[in-house]
This record gives sequence, C-alpha cells and structure tokens, in this order.
Amino acid sequence: MTRFSAETPRERVRLIVDAITAHRERASPYLTIEIDETSLEDGAGPDPDLGVPWIQFADGTISLDCTDDELERLKGLLAEFPAFKIEELIRPEEAEGTNARVSAKADPNRIAQFCDGVIQEVFDCPEDTIIWIAAV
Repeated sequence: MTRFSAETPRERVRLIVDAITAHRERASPYLTIEIDETSLEDGAGPDPDLGVPWIQFADGTISLDCTDDELERLKGLLAEFPAFKIEELIRPEEAEGTNARVSAKADPNRIAQFCDGVIQEVFDCPEDTIIWIAAV
C-alpha cells in the first residue's frame, strides 16, 4: 500500500480494497478507516460532539459506532447489500450510541462499496469526504 487517503467515492472504494488486501496479506488484527474531520466543515456529516466516525474491518466483520438515527440508516443500507447482516449490537451503559457488528462475507470490492455506503448514507457525509486508512 502506498497511499493512505482518498476523497471521491471511486477513490475511496479503491483505497479500501487496497487496505483490505494489505490487511489480509499481513494477517493484521484489523484495519481502520477514519473520516477526515476537516472534510466535514459547515455542519456536514455526523455530530462533531460524538467524535470522528470510524469503521473497522477484521475477520469478515465490519464494526462501527452509531447513533440511533445512524443505526436506522445502517439497516436501510443493509437492504442494498443482502449478503451483509448485523451480527451483534452492543449498547454499553457508559457510552452513547451502539456498536454495530456486521458480517461481511464478500469480496474486497463489495466490502469497500458497503463501507463507502456507510460513510455517505449512514454517517451522512458529503460525497467529497476524505477518508484515511489509519491502521492496517
């Protein structure tokens, strides 16, 4: 992997595919995708008080923290990806929101498309949102 950020849907999908490939080749514990908060200016995207959104992928599972509204949008996105299913919802008492774990038994391209859908539809980020591969 030689690049770590992308800002268009097509570039984001390619970057995530490359990150998944590197993650698998290195047998790393997980990979982390973070939203660049500088691309969320003017109130676009998720509530900044809740921190920067992220997505993790490991062992065929996508994990993300979401608000109740984001969880409903995630369920809507899953309708477009029938091979993906919510495995577990964790609602810690000491934290706001829910950690959703989604089974993603698919090829890297389809997983990347789903992750980009999470960025745009679930987290409600603009189309030109920049992502970073923060860990592979």
